[in-house]
Amino acid sequence: MTTPRDLGAELAALRRMTVGELRARYLAAFGEETRSWNKDFLRKRIAWRIQELAEGGLSERARRRAEELARDADLRLRAPTGGCGPATAPGRTVTRRLPGSPDRRLPMPGAVLTREYRGETVTVTVLDGGLAYQGQVYRSLTAVAHAVTGTHWNGYHFFQLAGKGRTR
Repeated sequence: MTTPRDLGAELAALRRMTVGELRARYLAAFGEETRSWNKDFLRKRIAWRIQELAEGGLSERARRRAEELARDADLRLRAPTGGCGPATAPGRTVTRRLPGSPDRRLPMPGAVLTREYRGETVTVTVLDGGLAYQGQVYRSLTAVAHAVTGTHWNGYHFFQLAGKGRTR
């Protein structure tokens, strides 16, 4: 059994390792190679594994709860497409709307957006200066989608306002 002192020394040693050393340690800890080259990610995953082996893993109750949450999660059905957006050709000017100006992708103020999410109907009212959802005013659809789901979503995709071939 590993003592707390040994465990602390082993975790401290991770901070001094290079990425190559961390990748080798990952292989030893998990029995498979990692695709990651991110030092912080590798350090955290290895530290978790060291502690799991020394002190035991999740309880059976926690394991069941995690499986239950995973079953209820909305899973991505299609891999994201590459790129960070349209590239701008050299010499082209990129214009942006001024802060505070209404977004052309949103319906006119007064419109009501609805969406079913996990058996509940989400209703959002478009205002002149934002979006009303459950008595609060949000600055963007993304902020509303985050409030609804607890995770990051593109608000236009969440409310299905951005689709191929969609005409306005």
